[in-house]
Amino acid sequence: MIQLERTSVMNLENAIRGARNPMNSWGRMDSGYDEDGQFVLGPNDLDLARRLRKAGSDHRKFLRQVFVSVDVTAPLYWWKEYDTYKVATVANSTSTMHKIHSKPFELSDFSCDHMTEGTLAYFETVIAKLEEIRLRYVNEGKNKEDWYDLIQLLPSSYNQMRTCTFNYETLINIYFARRNHKLLEWHTFCDWILTLPYGKELIAAEEEEA
Repeated sequence: MIQLERTSVMNLENAIRGARNPMNSWGRMDSGYDEDGQFVLGPNDLDLARRLRKAGSDHRKFLRQVFVSVDVTAPLYWWKEYDTYKVATVANSTSTMHKIHSKPFELSDFSCDHMTEGTLAYFETVIAKLEEIRLRYVNEGKNKEDWYDLIQLLPSSYNQMRTCTFNYETLINIYFARRNHKLLEWHTFCDWILTLPYGKELIAAEEEEA
């Protein structure tokens, strides 16, 4: 399970203007804002953007100036793989260390959508044990042994929310590295990438033009 919410894409206008700096071709800019306040690339600017995208990372530096922010809720086993990406990414997460005890454990706190019936039944006993320990920790003096029991028993299917920031160049790397991954969460993430403004043209260009 993965959820991507509250997406914001920023600085496309400045980025495409900067892409014209090397040739002083600002007079050919034909982009602008539509009636909904969205920045729309004109034919000239989109053609330039696509050509620079295709020319390689040295030529498409403007994509590093298109920023994306999104709230991602995903299981810890997915975040472990996501943490491979350290360059041009920022993430602020909800705190497992500080807030693990702050609410009752429920099935909806975990990604268990692909569990078989028997495994799910067993998993519910794990959740019940976590809740038993949580209540003991909260009601009996916040014993550190109970806290460690919570942290070390917590399954990797536990969902955590992080506010993440990327740029389009980083998303190119993620998209082509993860679009065929075994984890379905990555497929959902890559599908989200394609919904971004000009995601198909500027991020998944090779696939779009094939």
